[in-house]
Amino acid sequence: MTWRSKCDNGFAPGPDGCYRCGMQTVVSQKPSRTFVPVDLDPSDFSQIEPLLHQLRTREPSSPQELSDWLLQISELSAVIDEYGSRRYIDKSCHTDDPEIEKAFLHFVENIEPRLKPIYFELQKKYLDSPHRSSLTDQRFQMLTRKWAADVEVFRPENVALETEVTRLVTEYDKICGAMIVEFRGQTYTLQQLARFQEETDRQTRFEAFEAGVKRRLQDNEKIETIYEKLLSLRQQIAQNAGFDNYRSYTWKALKRFDYTPEDCHQFSDAIERSVVPLVRQLDRQRQSDLGVDSLRPWDLAVDPKGRPPLRPFDPNDIDGFVTRTKQIFERLSPDLAADFETLRTHGNLDLQSRPGKQPGGYQCNLEESRQPFIFMNAAGLQRDVETLLHEGGHAFHFLAAANHEPLTFLRQAPMEFCEVASMSMEALASDHYNVFYNDPDNAKRAKHAWLEGVIRFFPWMATIDQFQHWIYTHPNHTRHQRTEAWLQISDRFSSIIDWNGYEHVKASNWMRQLHLFHAPFYYIEYGIAQIGALQLWMKSRQDPQQALANYRKALKLGGTRPLPKLFEAAGLRFDFSSQTIGPLIQAVAEELAELTN
Repeated sequence: MTWRSKCDNGFAPGPDGCYRCGMQTVVSQKPSRTFVPVDLDPSDFSQIEPLLHQLRTREPSSPQELSDWLLQISELSAVIDEYGSRRYIDKSCHTDDPEIEKAFLHFVENIEPRLKPIYFELQKKYLDSPHRSSLTDQRFQMLTRKWAADVEVFRPENVALETEVTRLVTEYDKICGAMIVEFRGQTYTLQQLARFQEETDRQTRFEAFEAGVKRRLQDNEKIETIYEKLLSLRQQIAQNAGFDNYRSYTWKALKRFDYTPEDCHQFSDAIERSVVPLVRQLDRQRQSDLGVDSLRPWDLAVDPKGRPPLRPFDPNDIDGFVTRTKQIFERLSPDLAADFETLRTHGNLDLQSRPGKQPGGYQCNLEESRQPFIFMNAAGLQRDVETLLHEGGHAFHFLAAANHEPLTFLRQAPMEFCEVASMSMEALASDHYNVFYNDPDNAKRAKHAWLEGVIRFFPWMATIDQFQHWIYTHPNHTRHQRTEAWLQISDRFSSIIDWNGYEHVKASNWMRQLHLFHAPFYYIEYGIAQIGALQLWMKSRQDPQQALANYRKALKLGGTRPLPKLFEAAGLRFDFSSQTIGPLIQAVAEELAELTN
């Protein structure tokens, strides 16, 4: 059975078509099944249970039978995972639809909790198998390492707690998705309102900032209450698994085998020394160019030279946006362009910002179809171009790994390398912005914006990462203590922005970072990956074809190699010390200076 992501009415259906109109949306054939019945309904656990029983009771009597058994687990996992991903995508696209929310929560509350303890049994069965040691391929060594970590942290009593975490995160998404603003006679999502921060008229920027702030503040109490409930649940999950705090638990659960919390602190120290002074220098120059007495929060996105905002595409012409992005990929590699086109062919793109849609952007793996899905909130900004290039890199990674690795649980690389795939695509594409801009000066401005964004990203990443280290190693902190910790850490990595009169906004800025709610500690990955992406960018300046070839070779490995080996396969060093970050930031600063002159 096959489907695309949207019916003609714009809704993302499941394998049975769109529940609203009944439309069957067949586009392409999925891989054939050998174990799971074609008509299996993944929303009905009674249909899944007999297959799980077969897997639990089977005793592989040889290495080959063990390998075949893993393939059957993989096939069933792919079917269920894709169904769950579709429900999550639906929920992201329509946070205001009660039927969609009901279907998503049914999966979260009635399917996933019953699967987790059985998957634990299957993982343990593999680890205990006398034939496991005969599977000598490095792929299986990685599987053993990953599943041993999963088995170590799993506790049956945590299943219900994890379900409650997902329910609370869904509530956070609903709150954010409902944030719309009336501004100058029109209605905007907060993502759409961001366009006004680029306007040269300072009063317009101020009023748009005010409108957005007032809307966010309306829900601060709800959001902070949700966060406190999440903190309590996560601390209990960690204690149940035998860890003192959630950071220690997460390090094992995220399989961070290759670096420690102390390495993260040292990385932040390096950013404070190497990057923060450069950001402050950039902001002093911005203040001078704007001719203002102080740099305010609404002065950060406008062009400091007073030029009109960059408008790379019409936000109502999403197809044109996709077509021009494909043209960039075509310049890099016809194969990448062909891969990207499959997302449009299969309807696996939902890019436009609209009311009722979850904020942010992501790429989601559809494991059985072996297709990626890209979700984002495009509003016609240069940052939207960078986001689609970024998520396109994730899509290329999944397609490469899925086409080379039959086991679903070995396709996913560590997130630190997944983000190399995406951030490298932003870097490699930065010389091709003229696809979006007829004026060469605007293409130059766009590249300048990307480079400056790279520099500004590092202090924010360090702020979010260090905040989480504090949060989860102080499990009994008060709301006041959390705010004070946020302000102290924020000031450490901040620039010269004047928050006078808006101190309360600065104090709650962390609530805008959805990773804090969705995926604790998932932010350092972006920093580590940006170091890898900048290395690839430097190499591409010398030999673009070889840099891209190394990049694509590494993507095919999926999760079958340790993190340092994946970096090595791409021709990169897995290192984020001052010795590595310093020269890279210097190279970015020099490129910025050339574009400024």
